[in-house]
Amino acid sequence: MVKIHLSKLLGERKWSQADLVRMTGIRPNTISEIYNELVDRINLERMDLFCEALECDIDDLLEYVPNRRRRVKPLD
Repeated sequence: MVKIHLSKLLGERKWSQADLVRMTGIRPNTISEIYNELVDRINLERMDLFCEALECDIDDLLEYVPNRRRRVKPLD
């Protein structure tokens, strides 16, 4: 699974979601869904804006955590 660390990064900076809305122009509902990890897909342009605003790398924002049970089939 992929974890989104937007809430952690905002908390470390003591920023609100509204602060990020003002900085990036991304809709509040979109930021809230990403913040709460309720999304299946993330637009790369938004990730770019988040990284620029938060002055972070993409690996600070996203983390791959292996699933407990493998979901892909091996190639034969």
